[in-house]
Amino acid sequence: MASLTAAVASWALCWLNAYVVHDDLPNSCGDLRRQTFPPEVACAYADGTLTGANADWIEVVFFASLVAFLLLTGMMLALVVLRRK
Repeated sequence: MASLTAAVASWALCWLNAYVVHDDLPNSCGDLRRQTFPPEVACAYADGTLTGANADWIEVVFFASLVAFLLLTGMMLALVVLRRK
């Protein structure tokens, strides 16, 4: 359950960064880049810098906790099936 909580919390942080903190970025950016999973709205400049991008560690926490949740849930369901036999 903790891994699901971490996944939801990191997804919420990404969403807040994209749609609350940087809500005016589409109005002032020439090269807007959007990502839907996890949500991200970033502005790319000619020198290669990005504004509004999610921190790398947030995306690592999101995907790692999501994978951990899926693996732990799968193992738990397998144990339930084995115990019922």
